[in-house]
Amino acid sequence: MNAAAALLIWAAMSAGPQAPAAPATPPSRFGIEDNSFLVEEALNQERGIFQNIFVATRSRDGGWTGSFTQEWPLGGQRHQFSYTVPFSRAGGAGDIGDVFVNYRVQVWDGGDARPAFSPRLSWSRSAWQINLPFSKEVDRFYFHANAGNTWADDRSTPFVAGSAIFAARPMLNLMLEIYNEWRPHPSGHRRATTVSPGLRGGWNIGDAQFILGVAAPITRGAIRDHGVLGYLSYELPFSKNR
Repeated sequence: MNAAAALLIWAAMSAGPQAPAAPATPPSRFGIEDNSFLVEEALNQERGIFQNIFVATRSRDGGWTGSFTQEWPLGGQRHQFSYTVPFSRAGGAGDIGDVFVNYRVQVWDGGDARPAFSPRLSWSRSAWQINLPFSKEVDRFYFHANAGNTWADDRSTPFVAGSAIFAARPMLNLMLEIYNEWRPHPSGHRRATTVSPGLRGGWNIGDAQFILGVAAPITRGAIRDHGVLGYLSYELPFSKNR
């Protein structure tokens, strides 16, 4: 897929009207919804709420990679702006990567039989990315699926991902995430697969929500690695008119 085709697909999906919400939906078993680690959920921030997300992974060689993301609704839940600051540390030296600016539109909100769908377009000084995330709650499970591509230096890295999250309690979830990407190689793309079992829990303190998570990602294929992932999210209101 070239850049022009990707933009045409993006425009076609984003232009459609949002489906009306179903008249009634059963209460959710999840007190935590938009706090995945590797797989993106299709749920934009609610009106008047912004989220701070910190993720860091320590690999088997002792190096660190991670990111800080801040998400803001644009007037309401349909449109969302965010930015992501990546960072890394290896061999005693740290580095901050190019900042990504992200836009998502809530095409479907998951309030009827269809899954939630919120396509994202991201760009930085040296790369851009498109992702198509879907999310659906089924009883005590939340399922998420992603498909997208990253373009950098005239090379593309396609990816697909999926996760299943189980609500052991409303504020305590068991997670299994699988992330596949096809990395550029002189002989063609080579796949790297990461399987990451994890756990997340949280607390509602007034109008704020505090989430902690941990996972053990294992990667095989084009690269072989394993490590420990830590996750922190702090979500709070910025407006009383929510």
